[in-house]
Amino acid sequence: MTNELEKSSQREIWVCNGPNLNFLGIREPEIYGDENYEALKRYVVERGQELGVKVECFQTNYEGALLDTLQEAHRKGISGIVMNPGAFTHYSYALRDAIASIAVPVVEVHMSNIHKREEFRHRSVTAAECIGQICGFGFKSYELGLQALCNILQKNG
Repeated sequence: MTNELEKSSQREIWVCNGPNLNFLGIREPEIYGDENYEALKRYVVERGQELGVKVECFQTNYEGALLDTLQEAHRKGISGIVMNPGAFTHYSYALRDAIASIAVPVVEVHMSNIHKREEFRHRSVTAAECIGQICGFGFKSYELGLQALCNILQKNG
């Protein structure tokens, strides 16, 4: 019975990925590495288990689907979101507004250091609505995002 109670109260974090993340290992391996999206999903789920949280991964190439996922997280009372908006980072005011409108803390992550890349990547329209941004550490950016989110959730009860 205790295990069921512990399991039912376990926090759930969604890892939401935007466009082209499904092409990890194919797209620009000199920037993003040669591991594929399945490897990223395994990595974040394992890191979540180590932190005592359930992790669900989502990826879409469609802005509307990402908006729907954020709103669904709000409706379901998901504990937090680690999000890599991909290219939507730089221009999606709809995504920015969705993050601002949900009562779910969001940490923005990027595998590459967006501030060391092309100038158009330096600006994130979504980061200001997130509790923080982590970039430049490959898969480790996701782990750091999970850790930061778990620390904040624990602190806030």
